[in-house]
Order: sequence, then structure tokens, then C-alpha cells
Amino acid sequence: MPKVFIIIVNFNGWPDTLECLGSLEKVDYDNFEVVLIDNASTEKPPLYSVIPGLTRNLKVRQIYNDFNLGFAGANNQGIKMAQGCGADYILLLNNDTTVEPDFLNKLVEAAQSDDKIGIIGPYIYYYDDPAKIQFAGGKINWSKTRGEHILQLNSDVIPAKAGIQINSGLNSDLDSRFRGNDRPVSYITGCALMTKREVVEKIGPLSEDYFLYYEDTDWCQRAKNAGYKCAIVPESKIYHKQSKSAGEFSYPYIYYHSRNGLIFGWKFGPKIIVAILSVWIFLKQIIKYLTGYKRAWARPVMKGVVDFWKRKRGKLEGYY
Repeated sequence: MPKVFIIIVNFNGWPDTLECLGSLEKVDYDNFEVVLIDNASTEKPPLYSVIPGLTRNLKVRQIYNDFNLGFAGANNQGIKMAQGCGADYILLLNNDTTVEPDFLNKLVEAAQSDDKIGIIGPYIYYYDDPAKIQFAGGKINWSKTRGEHILQLNSDVIPAKAGIQINSGLNSDLDSRFRGNDRPVSYITGCALMTKREVVEKIGPLSEDYFLYYEDTDWCQRAKNAGYKCAIVPESKIYHKQSKSAGEFSYPYIYYHSRNGLIFGWKFGPKIIVAILSVWIFLKQIIKYLTGYKRAWARPVMKGVVDFWKRKRGKLEGYY
């Protein structure tokens, strides 16, 4: 049974992390460990071994950071530890998730079935609406230099028969409305992303240029460029509370998405399109700002574009 290391990064979200650990204690896969990394939270979480309310059936290694290293930086700490401890698979898992007991079995089984599968993930459902799918694979929109979810739909339109969706497109087991559409699984979200050790050794760890958002898309693209596939397993299910770290549509959330999409596009896509797009995005925000339409949105977008032009990478100064 392959050894899996599950990496969880906590940042001021201990109640969510506690619930996540509780769900992991019920996982029926026998060979995994957890690396729990606190990313400079204002309140240091307690040791797993003394947390009340948990059965403490997990093997948990804990790391406490004095500074917020971002999503990539913190996860890279866990990745390095996992590699040093003999991991066969490394799974990045958001702290604001809960999992089904068989989710890990399903992921490992699917990954073992094809040597070319390098990165794999589960179906992700909304925590507050568990019948609705939040993520079922991603695609890259190169004209807008951004990653997009393939679909968000109610689970009752997905037949009981399931399988693995790989790069070539959606499986025929999906509702007929989606059959024949050219919607490849180009990336797996870092909310729940499992990779083989050999992939990390070949392409390296997560890029820390982004600090938050798009490092998962970058990793998947690098894996694909190295000859691996990205796959998603509908039978493997987890539930996500979404955007707990930066706050959905907060200034940092908008900034990182605006800047990092351009960084990603410049790195992997046609540079001329990215250059033109960045100018167009900036001009649109000026109009919004001057007219007062979505002015609060325009500010972080403009800041993101300007920092992209200045080749600023990593953390947004003045924010966590």
C-alpha cells in the first residue's frame, strides 16, 4: 500500500482545521500521515496529541512558522518533509475541507492504474450545499490567461457509473449536455491535489512566485509539459467551505487572481496576448474607477497589473 502524506496548512482557521482532522480520522486508508503546518497564525494552534474531541488515530507531524510563507511556501515545507520520509504520494488538502472515508483509497487506486497520471484529485462539493459540485476539473483559458472550472452542476445529473476524467475531455458518463464539449481537465485545484513523488522529483516543488492562487495551475502545467496527465476521480469526494484564507473577493483575493493569472500566462502562454491583455485590463479598470463603477474592485486589479509589469512576485506588501 503506497505511503501518502497529506499536507494541511492552517492560517487563523483552527476550527476548520479541527473539523478537517476529525474527518481524516475516519479515512479507511491504512498508510498515510498528516503534515500540519501553521502559517504564522495570530493564535498558535495546540498540539494534535492534546486536542480534545479527537480520537488521535492519525500520525501528525506539526510545523509552526514565524512568518506567513504563502500557500506554496508552506506546502513546500510539507512536500520536503514528505520526500524525506519516504512518501509515494503527496496530497495537498485545504484545511477548510472535510472528506469521505474512502476518498483516499479511490485516489490512490486511480493513480496506480496509469503510470502517466502525475496529478490527480477528487470531486469537490460545496460544504454548505453537498449535492452541488464545486470543482470537477479545470481548463486553461489562454485568451484570458486564467484557470476555469469545467462545470458546476447538481450531482443528481451525474449517473451512478463514474470513472476517471483525463486530459482528453469530459467522460461520457456525464450528463449529455456536456458530451462532445472540448473541455479538457488541464489542472487540479490545490484545494485537494495529489501528486506522485516522481513528479515532484522531476518538475520540482510549487512555484513561490504566486504566494497565493495559481501555483496549483502552474504545477499541473509543468507536469503536463513533462509528459504527465492530470486526472479527476468522481468516486472520490470531499467538501469545501471555499475561500477561507484570503476571503472571497477581498482586496488580496482580487489582487492575487489579477496578477497571478498574468504571471501564469506569461510563463506558459503566448506573451504577446498576455501583454495586450494586461493593457486592456488596466484600461478597463481606469474607466471603472473614474465612473465609480466597482471602484473597490478596480483598485486591486490595477495594482495587480502594475505589479505584473514591475515583475513583482510573492507576497502583497502590507497584507498577511
